[in-house]
Amino acid sequence: MSDYAEATVLFDLDGVLADSGKSIVRGLTAWAGERGLDVDEVLRYHAGRTDLDLVRLVAPHLDPESEAHRIQAHEVARAEDVSAMPHARELIAALDERRRPWAIVTSGGDLIAHARLEAAGLPFPEVMVTADHVTEGKPHPAPYLLGAERTGTAPERCVVVEDSPSGVRAGRSAGMPVIAVASGHTPEELAEATVVAADLREVADLLL
Repeated sequence: MSDYAEATVLFDLDGVLADSGKSIVRGLTAWAGERGLDVDEVLRYHAGRTDLDLVRLVAPHLDPESEAHRIQAHEVARAEDVSAMPHARELIAALDERRRPWAIVTSGGDLIAHARLEAAGLPFPEVMVTADHVTEGKPHPAPYLLGAERTGTAPERCVVVEDSPSGVRAGRSAGMPVIAVASGHTPEELAEATVVAADLREVADLLL
């Protein structure tokens, strides 16, 4: 039995369960061009941040709420670029077969999270925490603490699966072990995680 065989699993969405990188890049590029922003800077700072926090960082002269909605609209319009990450369906099916509780905790809002799950053909969890449910996004621990609360699980009995340094920091700050998937960052960039896995097949070996 693995070290996490009894834990409630809190998954990040983008880069963990959904391969949405192309959709995100195309959506943010369109938004940056629309607003006359430096595309490279926008893309450099987006990972692991809510759209609100991204706007506050790269475009403080713009209204964060209206711009966050605009970003989501651009990305939803490009949802056809989203697919399931390798082994995501198999891992979720294995958790469901074992009646293991799992949830999604994402920096995206409700609209984009639902659009990506549908486009990827992934099941909707009973519990999903999005940027619309918290006032502080990752790397703040609030999203993962809310995920634990909504699943009825003590934080120390959860395990986080993440792919970004800010998400790893959020999980660790919430007092949870974190399995980092090196899908978009190097193991060195994810060094704060409890353990780093190459892909979801390795994550499954740790969880099941």
